[in-house]
Amino acid sequence: MRPLDKIIEYSEKLLSYEVRVKIEKLSLNIAVCCFFVHLLLITLAFFEIISVKSSFLLNPIAAIYTPFSFILVYEVYLLIFYIPHSITIYIGKQFEIITLIVIRRIFKDIVTLDFTNNWFHSKDDLQFTYDIITTLVLLLLIYLFYRNSHAYTKISYNLSQTFDHNLHSFIRLKLILARILVPTMFVLAIFAFFNWSMNAFNAYSQKMEVFAELNNIFFDEFFTALIIVDALLLLISLYFTDKFHLIVRNSGFVISTILLKLSFSTDGILNNMLIIGSVMFGLSILLIHNLYNINLDRDQPQDNIQTK
Repeated sequence: MRPLDKIIEYSEKLLSYEVRVKIEKLSLNIAVCCFFVHLLLITLAFFEIISVKSSFLLNPIAAIYTPFSFILVYEVYLLIFYIPHSITIYIGKQFEIITLIVIRRIFKDIVTLDFTNNWFHSKDDLQFTYDIITTLVLLLLIYLFYRNSHAYTKISYNLSQTFDHNLHSFIRLKLILARILVPTMFVLAIFAFFNWSMNAFNAYSQKMEVFAELNNIFFDEFFTALIIVDALLLLISLYFTDKFHLIVRNSGFVISTILLKLSFSTDGILNNMLIIGSVMFGLSILLIHNLYNINLDRDQPQDNIQTK
């Protein structure tokens, strides 16, 4: 069997339900183990058995950052897993990932808080406040997004039955895209880990802050790849529908992903505004699309395919 065929075969297995359950359990086990390893390193640093200059080794609370990183990896896998099933759930997983990144950042920054009366004059304290508020807003927006995503599924179910052949072809193309994305994400992860390892080693050798910037590792490149995937999904959908509101919905999802990507190149309140703005834009696009869909479902129920 050729190497390419093996890669395709492994990608197909990774997208099965049975493997998904195994990866979920494996991710949780690794997360728990790494949490205790991180706690051990903090203990060794506290008793000065090891000497590493890093805020990650100052407080046990920072250890929560590590298991969250593995939960994020599993969320990335779920995002790829849902591409063949539903575009809206796939987009929702993007929003979940960025929310977990913000929550993970809270656990990282909480150890550097300055509990004084000058709370709103401290950059770290302000960022912590922005992230807490952003998390609450994102959770509400994601809930509304999924709720309206399910409403859309119910609306379009009868229509999709009329176009079984086209719908099956569309799902097959999405499955091919997901299979390509699996090895792509694997290569990106290896590259990001290698780059991070080299930077960490250089920082340690020069007695600088080790693990200073971790939040953007892998995910900056990851969202760049997602922009390409979203654009491909948009182009593929054009083969199966000419409905204006579906084209605008899929185009809007591309814009939403671009805004998430841009957030990685900013900091402070602008970072939080871009993240909230992205999810808000995605939700607004979905709500408007559903209004179009309800109207067309009533007036012209068999005009064209609905791309779930």
